[in-house]
Amino acid sequence: MLAIGLAAGPFDASTPTFGSEPTMDRIPPLSRRGFARLAASAAVLSPLGGLAGHALAQAPAGPAPGPGRDPWLGLKMGIATYTFLKLPLDAAIAGVRRVDLHHASIKDAHLPLKSTTEQRREVAAKFRAAGITLLSCGVITPKDDAEIRNMFEYARDAGIPTIVCKPSRASLSTLEKMVKEFDLKVAIHNHGPEDKVWPSPLDAWEAIGPLDPRVGVCIDVGHTARCGVDPAQAIRTCAGRLFDLHIKDIEAPSGNSRPTELGRGVLDLRGILRALLEIKYAHHVGLEFEKNLNDPMPGTAESIGYLKGVLSGLGGA
Repeated sequence: MLAIGLAAGPFDASTPTFGSEPTMDRIPPLSRRGFARLAASAAVLSPLGGLAGHALAQAPAGPAPGPGRDPWLGLKMGIATYTFLKLPLDAAIAGVRRVDLHHASIKDAHLPLKSTTEQRREVAAKFRAAGITLLSCGVITPKDDAEIRNMFEYARDAGIPTIVCKPSRASLSTLEKMVKEFDLKVAIHNHGPEDKVWPSPLDAWEAIGPLDPRVGVCIDVGHTARCGVDPAQAIRTCAGRLFDLHIKDIEAPSGNSRPTELGRGVLDLRGILRALLEIKYAHHVGLEFEKNLNDPMPGTAESIGYLKGVLSGLGGA
């Protein structure tokens, strides 16, 4: 019962609302998806009691899976460190380890874009020392050609293969030149109905058709659903150039829906995961838990546990 109480977590007025200012609301009932989800999340959450902020830096990694067992069925499951936006770097790294994940997409809160080459290498080395591979960085919104070049140098210096970004349409030609020069991938991130440039991943998909194949998309499944687009179908459509993915859940399929723990919302996460497995998706699947940035660990752990439970079912299907 303790794990269930922790998984729910206290509501925080800092919870973001897509398309509007945050408002107080109740937390969805924990029983919505049934006891099977709770059992899965409890397995991840149970060691987390009392850990927050700097104390996370002392957290050991979770237990290793049994011999030959991959709970992720080959998916490169990780965390977009925006989830730990308000935690310092060491605590963010410890948070990824605490839920036993080994991949991440780093946000500039944990590695500033205006950093030196040496600083970038040092931060990347910290992740590697913790057993975490940085598969992407972002979301980065470059304003001009100089900022585009800087984000490529940033990724190169840190040894990061993919840049998740939100460029202007006018800058796509520059983006393509940099892709060729640096031999790195870029993934255009969609931000839902409020985004007048890339609301849906299909908008990015149509725009990148003539460009170098290293210019691709990052599908945010929550923002995609808020546009009225089926995330699973978008995954299949963009499969050939899908280089990153933000996985989350939302309370309602509307323009200003609020984020919530995975499994508590309306997204067909089973269908999303099935689509990723069908296309043999080989890039980052990043949990982006935005509901409670002041206390992200309980909801992060619950969400990871839920994903493991869903994949366990898919693995036996």
